[in-house]
Amino acid sequence: MDGSAAEQATVYERLASLRATAALDRTHPELVVSLLPWVLSLDDSGRLMEIFACGVDLLAGRYAALGLGDVLPTDRVWVGVRSSSGGWGGFHYPNQGYRHLQMGAIITRYGDLGSDSATSPDLVALDLLRSYAHDCLHYGTYRQYRLWDAEIARTRYGINARSRDGRTYSAPDADGTRSARNLGIVMEGATDQEAKRITRQAAKRVGVVTPEYGPDWYAFRDVTGRLSSADLVALHDRSIRSRLAQGTVADAYLARMGSYARDIGSRYTTFLREIGRGASDDLHTVIVRAMVSGSLVSLSGSISGTERGRSPHCSARRPTRAKNPVAR
Repeated sequence: MDGSAAEQATVYERLASLRATAALDRTHPELVVSLLPWVLSLDDSGRLMEIFACGVDLLAGRYAALGLGDVLPTDRVWVGVRSSSGGWGGFHYPNQGYRHLQMGAIITRYGDLGSDSATSPDLVALDLLRSYAHDCLHYGTYRQYRLWDAEIARTRYGINARSRDGRTYSAPDADGTRSARNLGIVMEGATDQEAKRITRQAAKRVGVVTPEYGPDWYAFRDVTGRLSSADLVALHDRSIRSRLAQGTVADAYLARMGSYARDIGSRYTTFLREIGRGASDDLHTVIVRAMVSGSLVSLSGSISGTERGRSPHCSARRPTRAKNPVAR
């Protein structure tokens, strides 16, 4: 918390109220929503619980090593299981993810939310795990709050400093850029790289088989971090997506999958390669630890060419509202 003692007390009180009364299903009135523990326990196959429990075990060890002692309670995760407006659920469902003020997450079950047609429980479980692992890091990322014009402003998030009214100093990346410099994109890329790593390890440990070619094939490669450049080209091609969807509503979901992989995953990977100079994995670990701890000392010393004590794009400049902010 930042500000006077009275201001800090007000922020604490308002955050406590928001979190005690959080009902994230109201942000998606089209969804029929359940809590994550109920979704896992009501699966007759038992695969959802088996795969998710395996992933959480991997997650706990990995995140502890990165400095994160507590993970997001599963009863703070709302899961959309059906939709009155149809649509394809999963990690790339519009406007889902972690909400820091309410300290909770709204996600969706992978597959056609307007149909009773069966979706592989293995793939549903992996997608839920990827979303949960992703949002656990958002939950554990360092934040600083203060009052600004009687409203709560987040003046620090991970390695990204903000102005007193909560606006980022980090300039947005130019359209079409291949490498990230915006700190919101860097942190989102780092967060999802961790989530996909855990999901990939869980899939291997429990023996999940690669689905047949189609939307599920791409979804499996996506959640396990295996999308290739050729896959991104295919996902960008409307005619290929239409054939893949096979009359389902998966087309738009596949398009969002491709966009996210290009704009977040690929940019972050290129950033690590450019800045890490042969030590990409080490740089990634330093970034995630800095996000969790809020300390920039190790990160500042790891990035060549960066002014001592400052992170890239946090130098003195007028605060901006990024054109490509990351909602999560």
